Amino acid sequence: MSIDTSLLDRRTFLKLSLGAAAASVTGAAPSVFAQGNPRTLRIGNQKGYLNLLKGRGTLEKRLAPLNVSVSWTEFAAGPVQLEALNVGSIDFGDVGEAPPIFAQAAGAPLAYVAATVTRPQSEAVLVPPQSTIRSVADLKGKRIALNKGSNVHYFLVKLLQQHGLQYSDVKLVFLAPADARAAFERASIDAWVIWDPFFAAAEKTFGARVLADASGVVGNRAFYFSSQRYAADNPDVIRILIEELDKVDQWGKQNRDQLASELAQLWGVPKPVVDVVVRRQQFGTQPITHAILGEQQRIADTFLELGLIPKSIDVLKAAPPNLA
Repeated sequence: MSIDTSLLDRRTFLKLSLGAAAASVTGAAPSVFAQGNPRTLRIGNQKGYLNLLKGRGTLEKRLAPLNVSVSWTEFAAGPVQLEALNVGSIDFGDVGEAPPIFAQAAGAPLAYVAATVTRPQSEAVLVPPQSTIRSVADLKGKRIALNKGSNVHYFLVKLLQQHGLQYSDVKLVFLAPADARAAFERASIDAWVIWDPFFAAAEKTFGARVLADASGVVGNRAFYFSSQRYAADNPDVIRILIEELDKVDQWGKQNRDQLASELAQLWGVPKPVVDVVVRRQQFGTQPITHAILGEQQRIADTFLELGLIPKSIDVLKAAPPNLA
């Protein structure tokens, strides 16, 4: 499994990304926008890489010659960002694997425009340090907490299948991360399926033991999204935005201690916890491909089987305008 995006890949991505799609989508090259009418880019950001990009101000400098102004709105989670996209309040945001599935099922006009590399070590099934559970097979009949319809929900389904267990073999307790953490601390659940930084905090604070992470089970990647209309009408803006995000990502790879310090301040989490998060994180931004959307389709089909979405969806309908 490739975990880093090479310089050549990034250059290829930036060359062939949405900026290059303008001729086929709008009938003109991206450069025609440079002296055109004023445009806006409304970004919905969570506390993460988009926040770091906002703090640097480099995006605004890159977009100023194109007469593009940038506004930022902070959201607590990906689903809320996608709701904002659906009602036309933002043009761009970042999100995990699961929320776009629900958004597309609800009719949101989203377009996947880029993805991170896979980060399977950043989510895991945790058990208390004194637990007698030693293998995935030992989860049979146990109470397992997770956030319903999230990335880790899909991870658990696939993990159980991989180890010969049925979804019905475990007792799921659907809890948001804060509530699950409390239940884990009280030992009112047997296991917790969670992602970073909650994962790292449980390790450092409670001595939680990793039963299994997502390595070899699911990819666990994040996505950058826009609306179909904005991506088609503003390919140059999207291209520059992804380029600047990748620069932040590559900076983080080379400056992990400083990255951990900045993220610790953003998240309000002790730096030793964030050090763990950053240490196991993989870095890199990728173009959207048929293979990546195939991964999303498998998640969508699984959620349909579980009754989590009301109808089947075709993930390809959320492909970017330039999908090869």
